[in-house]
Parts: sequence; C-alpha cells; structure tokens
Amino acid sequence: MSDAATAVEIHGTCARGFEPVRDTFAAHFVSAGEVGASVAVVRDGEVVVDLWGGAADQARTRPWRRDTLANVWSTTKGLGALVCGMLVERGLMAYSDKVSKHWPEFAAQGKGDITIGQMLSHQAGLCGPTVPTTAEEMCDHALMAQRLAEQAPIWAPGSRSGYHALTVGILAGELVARVTGKSIGTWFRENVAEPYKVDFHIGLPASEDARVAEMIPAAKSNMPPPETLNISQIAALGNPAPDARVPNERFWRGAELSSANGQGTAAAIARVYGALAGDGRIDGKVLVKPETIRAMTDLQIEGHDEVLAMPARWGAGFILNVGGLYGPNDAAFGHSGWGGSFGMADPKTGLAIAYVMNQMGPDLAGDARANALIAASYAAL
Repeated sequence: MSDAATAVEIHGTCARGFEPVRDTFAAHFVSAGEVGASVAVVRDGEVVVDLWGGAADQARTRPWRRDTLANVWSTTKGLGALVCGMLVERGLMAYSDKVSKHWPEFAAQGKGDITIGQMLSHQAGLCGPTVPTTAEEMCDHALMAQRLAEQAPIWAPGSRSGYHALTVGILAGELVARVTGKSIGTWFRENVAEPYKVDFHIGLPASEDARVAEMIPAAKSNMPPPETLNISQIAALGNPAPDARVPNERFWRGAELSSANGQGTAAAIARVYGALAGDGRIDGKVLVKPETIRAMTDLQIEGHDEVLAMPARWGAGFILNVGGLYGPNDAAFGHSGWGGSFGMADPKTGLAIAYVMNQMGPDLAGDARANALIAASYAAL
C-alpha cells in the first residue's frame, strides 16, 4: 500500500472504514517529520490496522519492517502494570498489601505502610533517587532496589502522586522478583510474550539488536527549565538527566527497567491492549480475567501530579483518561512514552490503539502525531 503524496511507502493492512488512520499515518511522513513508525488498531479483538513505514535509522539506510522494534520509554509501564495485575489475579499479592510484606527492607525510613496500589500509582514519594545517579546505575537493578529501599520518601506517602518516571520500574521489578523469584523481564517473557505471541521485550537479548530502530532525539524539548523544577521534579526528571540517545546503547537495551526501556512493535502493544479493551482474551486464550482488568484500572488517586505538574488520574500502573488524552471516553486507559509512543484501551468501544516511532517529539505525553492517530481511529468507528 502506498500514498502518492509521500515518498514513503506504507506497508501492512487496513480494514475498510479505517482509511483515516492510514491517511493520517502516511501524512506524518510528509508534515510531521516522521522517520520510521508503526501503528496498530484492534477492535473487538480483531486487528483492523497494522501499518508500518519509513526508516529504522536516522541516515535512512535501513527500512522499517513489520518486526522492527523501538524503545517506547514509559509506554513500557503499561506492560509492567499488566505483570503486577496478573500476579494479583494469581493470588501471589494484593494491591492492598503493604510492599514491605513481600520486600521487608522497603519498610526503612517510614515506608512500611505503603501499599502496592500506592506504589504503582506514584504515591510512594520515591519519584527519583536523592543521591546522584547515572543512567548506567539506573540499569543496575540490585543497586537501585537497595538505594530506594534505604531512601526516605520525598513527601508523605499517600498524600499525593508524583510521577516515578524511572524508579517505578525498579520498585515493580523488585516486587515481582520477591513474589515470583524471577526478574520482571523473564516473567513477562514466559507468561505474556511467548505464550501470547507478543513481540515485546523488557530486557532485550543482544541477538535481537539488528531489529531495533535507532532512537532520534527531538529537535527541541518541552521539559521545563531546570531552575523552575521542584524537588520532586529534580529527582524524577533530572537524576539521571534525560538522554534520548541512551536507548541506542546495549547496557540500556539489556536492562529490565519496566518503566522505560521496553522494546516492541505497535502490533504487539495493541495485541495486549486489545485484550484489556475486551474480555481479557487474545486469540480466544485468557490473558487476564475481566475482574482483573477492572482492578488494574480502579482509581487509586487523582489530582495535581507533583512531577507532571498537571491533572492526573492513576490506576494501578495505568494512566486513566484525563483531558481527552486517550479519546472521548472516560473509561479509556493506557500509558504514553516520552517522545510520542503510546498504548491504550477503551472498554466502552472495544478499541485498542498503539503507536511506536523512532523520531521523538518534544513531549512526555500528548504528542501531536499520537493525538491525530487516536482521533482518526475514533473517526473510523
């Protein structure tokens, strides 16, 4: 499939009626500086859009293929939240459990009463390290789990939310390890990726590097100036300082940081959210039960987020729709990643949408390309 208005050929499939998604996706290569990307839409469990195009590298020497993987930054958090929900469903933990029940060392510095639900909804006051930390150290799970267990909360836990941009991946990863005896990446691979054919990785083997797109920084950043940041924002967004090129490094790809370093395709992410938008099944096989989906997306806290400096509604690791981020329906939920990627589900319409790309935009969430693809998907209903 190709579009005469662009030199970029658009590959894949698009069901009748969903042409607005294809046209919007194609137009971004002309008007929005898209380099390489994929988009997928699932409706009532059926794939209605699975498109890709462009180049997997900045020099445009490698074509973007159906199986090209991209670092999706915080879109990873939704997959990490799914793992935690599956462990709740299996009775291995409960959102009402204190984290310290499973991770005793976590109780230090007055953190003994923080629940798993609070931790996953960014209420723990551990939105970033309070000692200088490098990106390499953030990828050292054992080191960071120890540091965060020993750290005092920046605010009274449960009193507010403050986006744990990187650290929630350490916290969730350690909790999963304590409960299952396996790393979060291994558990995801064995219980989601392999049995349900979901091409998504939390901790990418070096053998898959040839499939990975080169991430390209945005020309400008919409991050607030450093002198305007509060203490929570400094910890969450500045320690370590954000580096849009770090996903191109092997140490980052190989880490199991369920907050920020997932590698996947739009089709894989939409496959998971397609289940969450419906009865929890993928190809007729139960991923999670409907009651688990409801538990994962029950409101944990809402209000002004200390780090994002905007209104937020949090489930147990998922962003609950606010301000039309995920379309017109309040029931929608998902997670977005720095630079543009996202995955979302709307149980009201049975719609799931996912988008990944290598040319990053300037925003943490609400990327213009993402917004347009969501609008086009709803226009097709």
